[in-house]
Amino acid sequence: MEKLYIVMPAYNERDNIDRVAREWHEVAANTGEASRLVIVDDGSKDDTYAKLLELQAELPQLVPLTKPNGGHGAALLFAYRYALEHGADYVFQTDSDGQTLPSEFAQFWEHRKNYDCLIGHRRKRQDGLSRIFVTKVLKLVLFLCFRVWVDDANTPYRLMSADSLKRCLTPIPDNYFLANAVLSVTYKKWNYPVKFIPITFRPRQGGRNSINLKRIFSIGKNAIRDFIMINGIIEQNKTLPRENAHRKQGGK
Repeated sequence: MEKLYIVMPAYNERDNIDRVAREWHEVAANTGEASRLVIVDDGSKDDTYAKLLELQAELPQLVPLTKPNGGHGAALLFAYRYALEHGADYVFQTDSDGQTLPSEFAQFWEHRKNYDCLIGHRRKRQDGLSRIFVTKVLKLVLFLCFRVWVDDANTPYRLMSADSLKRCLTPIPDNYFLANAVLSVTYKKWNYPVKFIPITFRPRQGGRNSINLKRIFSIGKNAIRDFIMINGIIEQNKTLPRENAHRKQGGK
């Protein structure tokens, strides 16, 4: 039986975590008893983790984890590695703020055999013009640094085969903030079959966003230097063996 691990970071999500955990737990349960929903509390200052522990009594496939605060990227990498270490066959990542829809997961699961990485494309975003602007700038910067075009590099809605994820994590520095963006680029540069699927992206459903524009631009100052360094690692490791080299795009 295939094991799906749905992973998500959570930071100060007391207003969203109950509903989000229940909705995504249902998705995990529908894919099989061995599947898990792993929610990583990233050192929240509120009672997010306490609420997760309470929910665990009702949701048997929920795995609440907690770690010291390290930021979104660090929590993502922690979750990815946990899923791989515990025998996941597929890893799906989303966020805990309620902006994505569990009802749109089925089309990703349907294509899992044909693509190593399926990424949501936020074509009609509802989370503000400033966020859309940042995403467009990121797309351009990634192209300039990595020479690959990625439709939506940082989307928190992606399904990956475990074998490919394990390999594509290798160029990413520990606790790196833009982990998903680098993952997307690595999949493309290493010629894994990747498919972008349009998804809904709603406004945050409760609580406050911990990342503001000032912090985004502060992170961006160092991004180009980091990207150039990481691109060198990606280029050097292009010849690493693939464990699932037989997978063909589109099932052809």
